[in-house]
Amino acid sequence: MGPQTLKLYSCTIESILTGCITAWYGNCSASDRKALQRVVRTAQYITGAKLPANQDLYTSRCQRKALKISSSALTVVESTETSLDDEDAHHMEEEGDPEDLEVFHPTDQWQTLKPGQAVPRGSHVRLNLQTGQREVKLGEHQILKYQIDGQRQGKENTPGPSFSAEELKKALKNIKEGVDPETSDKEEKEALRAQFRPMEELKRDMAKLDMLMESDFQVMSRLVSQFNCSNATVEEKMKALHDIEYLVHQVDNAQNLASRGGLKLVVDALNSTDYRLQESAAFVLGSALSSNPVVQVEAFESGTLQKLLMLLATPRPMSVKKKALFAVASLLRHFPFAQSHFLKLGGLQVLGDIFRASGGGAVRVRIVTIIYDMINEKELISQTGLDPIPDASHNERLRQYAQVSLQPLLAEQGWCSLVPELLASPEHDWKEKALRTILAMMPHCQTQYRQDNALSSSLSALQEQYQELVLTEQVLGDEDGYFGEILALLETVVLKLK
Repeated sequence: MGPQTLKLYSCTIESILTGCITAWYGNCSASDRKALQRVVRTAQYITGAKLPANQDLYTSRCQRKALKISSSALTVVESTETSLDDEDAHHMEEEGDPEDLEVFHPTDQWQTLKPGQAVPRGSHVRLNLQTGQREVKLGEHQILKYQIDGQRQGKENTPGPSFSAEELKKALKNIKEGVDPETSDKEEKEALRAQFRPMEELKRDMAKLDMLMESDFQVMSRLVSQFNCSNATVEEKMKALHDIEYLVHQVDNAQNLASRGGLKLVVDALNSTDYRLQESAAFVLGSALSSNPVVQVEAFESGTLQKLLMLLATPRPMSVKKKALFAVASLLRHFPFAQSHFLKLGGLQVLGDIFRASGGGAVRVRIVTIIYDMINEKELISQTGLDPIPDASHNERLRQYAQVSLQPLLAEQGWCSLVPELLASPEHDWKEKALRTILAMMPHCQTQYRQDNALSSSLSALQEQYQELVLTEQVLGDEDGYFGEILALLETVVLKLK
């Protein structure tokens, strides 16, 4: 792959991964940043191009943003006097009007554009992949207009609001003197109302054009009615469920589905004799339950957990069981009361039977992920200082998580020997999940692990394999690469087994 093509891939990947990075990266957790960095490493491995670390990009973007703000912001300094004195006025005059900002005047040839320069509207701007600099030239309509007029239009091509020094002084005086907030609010509301048309007026116009305008709630109600229609075919019901699944990704829409009684209809569809409806219903439930406590409680009270376990415990196509696992994982996440009932209903035994009978590694990984999440949740909530001010709800969560006795059941039902089977998979991600779960189960499985010669041999072979992969990463210049993290997990497991 040529250097220009690599440069293009690098710029594209960096742009996608760092869109608005100054807004969201600072609030990311450590696990989220690590997961995103894996994406960067994978892209780097595929393209063979060196990509900067996300932290470096975030730092540079923040510094660049700060420089732009500091160079263009208007700072108002509090003064004890009621008006600007001569020295302040003289200082503002020296700074010059905003109209004096530098405007770049392009020609019909590509020219380098310096940072901070403005360009007339309609100009062509491009990024030179060889030099990394932006270049600009006149647009076709600009060239034609200039040829007709015989002169440059300059600033006239970029109409916009501008303020003189006197206008800025008056604005500052108004700020100090104060204005009537009620009057200004009314004027702003009236101006805003004049910019937009009322919804009823839009609906009337749409009706004249024979177009139907519906809110998400109206669409949801229509789809639920369509799904509940006794004359609807299986294909029509599946289509309705497919559209509902798209809508319930939004928290409010999922709660509306529960309040309208549609959630119960979807749960009842798990008992359908058609496997396709079972699969679609489980998919809708998984999406509606994700990070939605209100819907989780509603679904649990509707007997969803028992019906999902029935799907998993009885002979069903693997596609149905995959969607049922998705729904179970969404229902149990951050819901200790449901986790406790899951264990009482024999859910762990059901997962073990699927794990032993499954020929596909993807299903096994999903099961191991569910187990790891349950272990990790309890450990995190039990850590001191997790909540700055522990309240009654925090104490109740601690009490409910204390009733989830997962680790002893894992050792009792043979999971200490089942999870290490994933280490033989060819996927690096699967091995990583297996290693993390092995470490999480170490307190109750350590004795058995030490007596497992096959596990020791497998860990030794994996250490040699990832040591070579780490060397490859270092040659490419990636000191803290993805394979290095897996090697660190391996070394931690081996250390705990000694």
